[in-house]
Formats: sequence, structure tokens, C-alpha cells
Amino acid sequence: MKLAKLFGTALVALSLSAPALAQQASGGQPDQVDQLAQMVGLSDDQQKEIRGIIEEMQGQIGELRQEARGLQQEMQAEIKPDYDEDSIREKAEELGDVTGEIAALSSLMQAKVDSVFTEEQREELDKRMKQMQQQMQQQRQMMQQQQMQQPAQ
Repeated sequence: MKLAKLFGTALVALSLSAPALAQQASGGQPDQVDQLAQMVGLSDDQQKEIRGIIEEMQGQIGELRQEARGLQQEMQAEIKPDYDEDSIREKAEELGDVTGEIAALSSLMQAKVDSVFTEEQREELDKRMKQMQQQMQQQRQMMQQQQMQQPAQ
């Protein structure tokens, strides 16, 4: 399940940026599913199934994200000298419910996508994700070293 979490995090982050992916796809650059297909050798049927899962879940998650933004704005509007604590708490509770549902749908999407992979594909993806994590860790370490070497301004 560690694999599902690694992949899921990446997939969710990328799938929620649908406009950017649509622009990439129309610009001739491979989208995330295409990249994944190349990485682990997804069949056309698997790609189609994953795209369907993402499209279905993305719409629901997108609507909830919009609702969450609205609730955050409403809460922000309550920050004033004559604030209403009950209203703030009510909106905060609603926001918690909405973000909880987003988390649940995101996890369901990850699980559904994970169920499309063969065991070999999961192993290959796990290997690739570990490599990417190592590369990111090395880049962070290099950046930290560079920052420490720069004189304070």
C-alpha cells in the first residue's frame, strides 16, 4: 500500500491540475497518463480505464475544492471587530466536512487507479517512485548546501 500512497499523491496532485494537463495534451506534450504508460507499460485498455477514473473523480473533487474555497472566503469575511463566533465555528465545521470528503475521494481515486495495475507494474512504479524521491532528496540537500554557502545579506 506504500506504493499506492506514493503514486496516489503524485497522481492526485497532477490530476487536479486538469487545465494544465489539457494544455499539455493539446500542445503535443505527453500527459500524466501517457508518462505513466511509458514508465510501467500500461496497455491501451489500462490507460483508458485510468483516464475514466480520473475524469470521473476529478469532477467531484473539483466541485468540492470550489466549495471549500467559498467556505474559506466566508470564514475570512467573518474576521472583523464584531465577529460571530458561532458562524465561524459553523463554517469551520462545514469546511472540515468538505475537506474530509475531498480526502476520501482522493483515496478512493488512488485505490481505483491502483487496482488497474498488474503486480509487475506496481513493482516498477514503486521502484521509479523511490528513485524520484532519492533524486528530490539529493536536490534538496544540494540546495541547502548552496544556501548555507551564500553569505548572509
